[in-house]
Amino acid sequence: MDITELILVDHDRQRRGFALLDEAQAAKAGNETIGKIWNGLAILLDAHADAEEKFFYPRLLDIGQEGDEETDDAIGDHNDIRDAVRAAGNHPVGSKVWWSSVADARTANSDHMGEEERGALADFRRNAPLEIRRQIGLEFAAYEASRASGHDIDRSDKDPETYIDEHR
Repeated sequence: MDITELILVDHDRQRRGFALLDEAQAAKAGNETIGKIWNGLAILLDAHADAEEKFFYPRLLDIGQEGDEETDDAIGDHNDIRDAVRAAGNHPVGSKVWWSSVADARTANSDHMGEEERGALADFRRNAPLEIRRQIGLEFAAYEASRASGHDIDRSDKDPETYIDEHR
């Protein structure tokens, strides 16, 4: 499957994960239930960013017309998302500060998805042949699936300029 489609599928899963947290909060679900929902979403957010940084953004730098600008922005966004996910992990599930960290993750992720869908994904669809998009999609899907348990995910923040220099 085309990498741009897979990224959109993940974006939908992320939006639904945050919506599920809304439902759980409204239903006054217990913290154990809320924590399980969050844990799955947090793994998805981290694995998705890791996979994009490994497979999508290096190719966007090579093929896209606005690759540098889009990549710089995305790496910074990924750092913001990871920071908020980490912050949530430092607080008891369901606490005020935990919900605030989850809200920060949602805001950073929502902003990132909108920018990526309008910019990087559109740029890549216009400039990368379908065969390349499909090849990257398979690599991305396999990598992300192998990290569904939450293991072996690179959760480190990256300097956008250094990332771009290393992937040119």
